[in-house]
Amino acid sequence: MNDDSRAIAETYHCEVSEPAAQDAGHLSPVTEPPIPDYLQDTYWWAYLHPKCFWFFERKWVVNLILWGNMKKLCDVVLDEMLLQPDSHVLQVACVYGDFSNRLTSHLEQTQSRLSLVDVAPIQLRNVTKKLQGQGNVSYHHQDSTSLSFPDDNFDETVVFFLLHEQPEDARRKTVTESIRVTRPGGRVIFVDYHKPGRFNPMRYLMRPILSILEPFAMDLWRQELPAFMPAQIRPEQISSTFYFGGLYQKVVLDVH
Repeated sequence: MNDDSRAIAETYHCEVSEPAAQDAGHLSPVTEPPIPDYLQDTYWWAYLHPKCFWFFERKWVVNLILWGNMKKLCDVVLDEMLLQPDSHVLQVACVYGDFSNRLTSHLEQTQSRLSLVDVAPIQLRNVTKKLQGQGNVSYHHQDSTSLSFPDDNFDETVVFFLLHEQPEDARRKTVTESIRVTRPGGRVIFVDYHKPGRFNPMRYLMRPILSILEPFAMDLWRQELPAFMPAQIRPEQISSTFYFGGLYQKVVLDVH
């Protein structure tokens, strides 16, 4: 465990797992994951700079970025979950705002627990501060493209506004890993950007914004999100719902 991970665990008295070979079917590297190039080169200002939280970790800022839709998009995830008592849910990557707080509170209703992974130690330090007092969450320093959890480990997995920040190869691996660690009969819930309809003015406003600030997001305008799923996934396993004139999408995958 490196100094960043040790500081998280010792300061906030939480579990921070290290990548390890957890089962014979999925061997993972024993070293901690490095910061991916795409994150370092494209999103350093939003997720890695020490001052980024001063701006982005404000509910009104997150809501403004999502054009007033933050609460609704959180709600569609929570409403979609079908949890039995003592379920185990995975959140892939930290999220600014109160999404993780609302998720952990929602899970408490069924005595369920949350595992939260992120590749950036600075993001894990931040989220442990936000979730202090929540006793049903553990934190894991892992890369979403190569999770070290065993197969079929979670009842449901949530990927909330991560895929648009990844280049295609990383995105495909994240989707594949999210499915792999979710048990048959469970579900993976994706929420992300989508190409708005032709008559939605957001189509013309958001194109230059995303092209400049979040260039990988344009992949989700050119192709539907299911296009990035493994070839063995069948259309009947997937349901898609669109919001705010098609600018946002929720895709739910039933794992078989």
